[in-house]
Amino acid sequence: MTGTVHIIGAGLAGLAAAVRLSGAGRTVAVHEGTAYAGGRCRSYHDHATGLLIDNGNHLLLSGNRAAHDYARAIGTEHRLTGPDAAEFAFHDLRSRKGWRIRISDGRIPWWIFDPAWRVPDTTWRDYLGLAKILVASDRPLGEVIACTGTLYDRLIEPLMVAALNTSPPESSALLARNIVRETLAVGGEACRPRIARDGLGTVFVEPAVAMLRDRGVAVRLDHELRALVLEGERVVALDFGGDRIDLSADDAVILAVPAWAATALVPGVSGPTAFRSILNTHFRAVAPAGTPALTGVLGGTTEWIFVFPDRVSVTTSNADRFMKEPREKLAETIWGEVCAVTGLTGEMPPWQIVRERRATFAATPEQNARRPGPSTAWKNLVLAGDWTATGLPSTIEGAIRSGNAAAALM
Repeated sequence: MTGTVHIIGAGLAGLAAAVRLSGAGRTVAVHEGTAYAGGRCRSYHDHATGLLIDNGNHLLLSGNRAAHDYARAIGTEHRLTGPDAAEFAFHDLRSRKGWRIRISDGRIPWWIFDPAWRVPDTTWRDYLGLAKILVASDRPLGEVIACTGTLYDRLIEPLMVAALNTSPPESSALLARNIVRETLAVGGEACRPRIARDGLGTVFVEPAVAMLRDRGVAVRLDHELRALVLEGERVVALDFGGDRIDLSADDAVILAVPAWAATALVPGVSGPTAFRSILNTHFRAVAPAGTPALTGVLGGTTEWIFVFPDRVSVTTSNADRFMKEPREKLAETIWGEVCAVTGLTGEMPPWQIVRERRATFAATPEQNARRPGPSTAWKNLVLAGDWTATGLPSTIEGAIRSGNAAAALM
C-alpha cells in the first residue's frame, strides 16, 4: 500500500504503529478520540498533589524488547532507570520481615541454590515444579502448579498478579508460560526492573507525538471515530460525526482502540468481554534515602510500592474489591502500609487515588481465546491493542508489539 494509513487511537499500540510507519516513509494520520495521547499509559498534572503523576504505575523488565526498541526509536530509552542486577525487594506486613531476591544471569538458575538470593524459607527443590509452566497449554494456572506454599505466597503470586492482573489460579497458564519464557527462563539479563522515573509520558507518549509531528504526521486529538463505512471488502470512509474522511483505494486503517470500542465498530470481531481493575495511589512524599525503587508488599492492600523523586506511588492489581471503597479510607490504609514498609512517618500527605476500572482484560483461558489477530475480513483494516492476540497479557510490551504487528501488515 502507498496511500495514507489512518491510525485510530493514540495509545501505545497506535503510537508504536505510527512511529514505525512514519519512520519507513509512509504517510500517516493519527486520530484520538480523547483530549490526550497515551491511553492507559500517560502522565498528567494532578491538582490534589501538585505533582505530575501517572494514571497507572507500570513496571518494565529489561527483557521487554519491543518496549525498549520503541523507546530507543523515539530517543527516550535512557529515561528508563533501574538496578544493574535483577534484584527485587519484598516486605511482609504480617511478619514485619523484609527480604530481597536476586536472579542470576544466564539460563541456569544458580540463584535458587543460594539461600541469600532465593525466597526465605524455601529450598531449591521448591522451584522444580515451576518448570511445568514452561510447557503449559491454555488452561487455568491452578491446574498446572500448586497455588499454595511459601514460594507461591512470597514470589509467584505477587509476580503473576502484577503481570496478569487476575487471580493466578484462574489465570491463563499459556500467558503465564509466555511471560516466564521471556523473563525468568532467560535469566537475570531479562529480569532487571525498569521504571520511568520522570513519568510514563516522558518516556512513551509526549516524545512520540513530538517526533510524529516533526515528521509531518497529523495527530488529531478530540477526534473520535463514530463509525467505519464498510463496502464489500474495504473500509471506504471514516465517520467522525462532525466530519467524514473518504478513503482512496490505497488508504488503510489501523484500529487501535480498546476492545469494547473495536467490537462495537467492526461487525463480527470478537474480543474480551471481562475486565479487571487496578488501583493506584499517589502520595506527595519523599522516601528515606536507600529505599528501594520498587518493593513488593505482602499481607495488605498495598502490593507494589514505587519510589519516585517527589512521590511514593502504590499499585494494587486485580482490585475489583476496592472499587467501591471510600477514597479517604483507602488512602489512610495504604499510607499506613507505606510507612510500615519505607519508614516514612507523620500525617498523611497530599494524595490521589486513580481507579482504572477496565485496566486490562481478565487474563483467563476463556478471555484469552476471544482475542483476535490483527487481520480482519476487510483488506484495508487491521487491529491493534494489548487486547489482541499478542501472546502476552495486557502490558506495555504487548501493546507495542501489537502496534508493530499492525504496521507490518501495511
